[in-house]
This record gives sequence, C-alpha cells and structure tokens, in this order.
Amino acid sequence: MAADRGAPAGRPVLRSATEGGSPAADRSNKIRPVVLAGGTGTRLWPMSRRLHPKQFLPLASEASLLQETVRRVDDKARFASPLVVCNAAHRFLVAEQLREIGVRPEAILIEPEGRNTAPAAATAALVLGDGDRDALMLVLPSDHVIGKVEAFHEAVDTGAAAARAGALVTFGVRAEAPETGFGYIRRGAALDGAPGCYRVTRFVEKPEREAAERYLAEGDHYWNSGIFLFSARRYLEELERLQPAMVTACRKAVERAARDPDFLRLDAAAFGMAPALSIDHAVMEATTAAAAVVPVDMAWSDIGSWSALWEIGAKDKDGNVLVGDVSAHGVKGSYIRGEGLLVAAVGLEDVVIVATDDAVLAAAKDRVQEVKGIVEALKAEGRAEAASHPKVYRPWGHYQTVDAGKGFQVKRITVNPGHKLSLQKHSRRSEHWVVVEGIARVTRGEEVLELEANQSTYIPLGMAHRLENPGADPLRLIEVQYGDYLGEDDIVRLEDSYGRS
Repeated sequence: MAADRGAPAGRPVLRSATEGGSPAADRSNKIRPVVLAGGTGTRLWPMSRRLHPKQFLPLASEASLLQETVRRVDDKARFASPLVVCNAAHRFLVAEQLREIGVRPEAILIEPEGRNTAPAAATAALVLGDGDRDALMLVLPSDHVIGKVEAFHEAVDTGAAAARAGALVTFGVRAEAPETGFGYIRRGAALDGAPGCYRVTRFVEKPEREAAERYLAEGDHYWNSGIFLFSARRYLEELERLQPAMVTACRKAVERAARDPDFLRLDAAAFGMAPALSIDHAVMEATTAAAAVVPVDMAWSDIGSWSALWEIGAKDKDGNVLVGDVSAHGVKGSYIRGEGLLVAAVGLEDVVIVATDDAVLAAAKDRVQEVKGIVEALKAEGRAEAASHPKVYRPWGHYQTVDAGKGFQVKRITVNPGHKLSLQKHSRRSEHWVVVEGIARVTRGEEVLELEANQSTYIPLGMAHRLENPGADPLRLIEVQYGDYLGEDDIVRLEDSYGRS
C-alpha cells in the first residue's frame, strides 16, 4: 500500500508488500517493478472503454492484462513488490485486481491527469529513490502480453548488469515481420562488461512499409517493447539534464502529494505542469550514449488492435479465434468474440466481430486500426458507449442497468464480500431492493436489518441509507429506482469508506 498516516509532510513512507521481514529485506538488491496502468486502449472498443480500459480486461487469458503483468514480476528472488501508477478513475480497479491475485503493492500512485510515460516514471523514481537512489526500476506497460516469461526474466537479468553500471536499458523484441505499427531500435556495438547488451544507435518512429522490410532484412533492428530498466538516480539525472521542467514539476507533485492508507495522490497543480512526453522522446532518443538495448525473443505483443489478439490466439482448423458464445459456419481467418450475446456468423473471411451487452463491432481484419476513429465519433456525439459499459465498477463491487423508462430504472447490483456502499441519501428518487443471493445488511435511517434471498426493503426519498455485505459470498440484488431524476449525481454521501464523501 502507499503511505502511512503518520508520514511527515512531503516524504511518502512506503510499506513492504512482503508478509514478514522488513521493507529493507524485501528490497535489498531486488529490481523494483513500476507498472504503468494509465492507458485507455481505444482500439479495442467495444470491450475497452475509458472507464474500464484494456489493461483491466481478461483479453488473452482468464486474468486481466494488468494481473498478468504483475504476475510476471512475482518472482521474489528477482523482484520487490510492484509500484503501480494509474489515474484516479481506476484506482479501485487496480487495488481490487491486485487483491484478487494476492499481491500487496509497494504503492499505488494516482496521476491527476495523463501526462504520458516520462512523468509517470519520474514520480515513481522519486518515490522509490527516496529510500534508495540506486534502486533499479523495471518500467512496464500494464497492457502487453509476453508468452515466454522465462526469456523475459533472462533478458531482465542481462540488462541489470548494464543498468547497475549506469546505462538506461530498453528491450528490443526480435522482429518477425515488417510491422509498421511499432517503433524500432537499431542495435550498435556490444556494451563492455555487460554480455548480451548493446549500444543503441538510433530509435525509429513507426516506419513506412518499405523501411520496415529493410529493417527486417538487415537484422539489426528490433521492435521497441516500451519496457525499460534503469536506476532511479540515473533516470532522474538524465531527465534533469534533458527535461529539467519535468523533474521540477514531478518533484513538487510528490512533495505535495496527499497520502492515505491505500494511495499516494500526486498534487494536481504541480503534476499538470510536467511536459507530456514519453520516456523514449524525453530521454532515450536524446541520450544515445547512455541508452542500451537487450535483444529478446519473448513472444511479445502490445495488444494494439483486435488483429493482434487474433495473431496470438489459439486458432481452429479454419484459422479462426472464437471466444465466448460463438457459432461460426464457413468462416475463415477471423476473430469473433461474444461477451454476453450469442454471435452467429456464416460465410465470412478475415473479419473481426466483437459483441458486448450494448454494442457490436464488425470490421475487416486489416482495418481494425480505424476503430479509434469510431470511438472519437461516438465521443463527439455524446454517446455513453464511448466511455463506459452497462456494467459499472465501483470500489465495493459493480452494478448494471438492465431496464429504464420514464421515471424508473432497474439495476442489478453486486457487492463484494466485506464491502459496503456509502451512507447516503437521494433528493429525487426512492429505491426498492430485492435480495437475490447472499446476505444484505441494510441501514434505513435509525434502523439496521439483515435480509436474505427473496426478502426486500424500501428506501423512501430523502432517507439516509446504506447497503453492506457482511457475508463471505457476493451479495446480489435487484434495485428499482423511481423518481423524476435518476442520475448518479443525485447522491449525497454522508459517510464513505473509500474517501468519496
């Protein structure tokens, strides 16, 4: 977790995530994973949306991409506990998904706004470096897939020698095709004293097809994985030299950060002054003398489109990747996914179909990069489908609207074991609750009662109330709202366990 309540002003105090033993024992000589979880992933709409983007979705396995990323650095011999950087809207998603896989983070840093990866890494370096300026940071995007974890670990071990000697290390994925959607890294001479590491001669932005084919033929260019390994001190030194305004802004954002038991909230005004630049643009491309690359074949994908998921997915005899409730007949080379809806397809080839509860995407497989444009158009039209799913996640669980009309709305609510909603009241609506499964502890004014399946209660307009799950299993209920206004902003929170009152 983040900082202790008793931390002195301006200096975050971090707790070890390892049960037993001191923080120093957990961190000694171990690499410190920094997981960047602030992306939006619009190219994977309609599953990935602004309020629930791709890193929190189980796209390549039964676990989310964030959970898989954290599991890759769960080797206690190599790695200390992870520090995660995310935005405020996703903080409870991060905390809950880490809890689900039994991981206590070193800290969860909350970005007031997205400023790209360089400021995010800088704030992490300042926090981690407060206890050990020479701590090695492994900066990881939270939304990538790595199929060969052992090869990834070996590459990190290889890069650690160069990073401890002062290099800023990145990892170059062996190119398998002339991809135009990736950046490239050109390998230079071998690095003295660090077998398997090479100097970087240049970084290349996403190239045209002809250039990408040439890079593949030459054999000394690698896909840019966006994964970095360096000491907190060296990264901040280079950033201070190249982007001093960014370091100043990030330092103030950390010094003025608000701390609670679960999160370290960076100061919004200070962090907003940091230039919005990637690590590549802010540092790596301008410091080729210090930049090093470790080539690695680790079955890597940045999951940047639906076609990328088709490429890594398990295919049937016709080259299809079928996920969920799908019935395909005479279909070839396609990616079809049904999330809650039956998808039936006949006589199609090289297409992508993704169906969720409230939207369906159908696209030619070679044009799925254009999905981002659809999302932008939906945003311009004010469509809710651009930002959120019908299922909305909250720190206590989630709810889903299943019906609505003039003056009424019906929701299906799930409260996680041991969690409770805020003590609240409404000025424009009343509510009826029917328990479907589990035990509900209900506060109604001065009254507290417990309800089981097939029992119900009524919350009059204006009455203070709270819903809690005291049991060990999820609580599920149906809520019927009635009133002249049913928006989520008709909530007056009187008390809240999650700092929202």
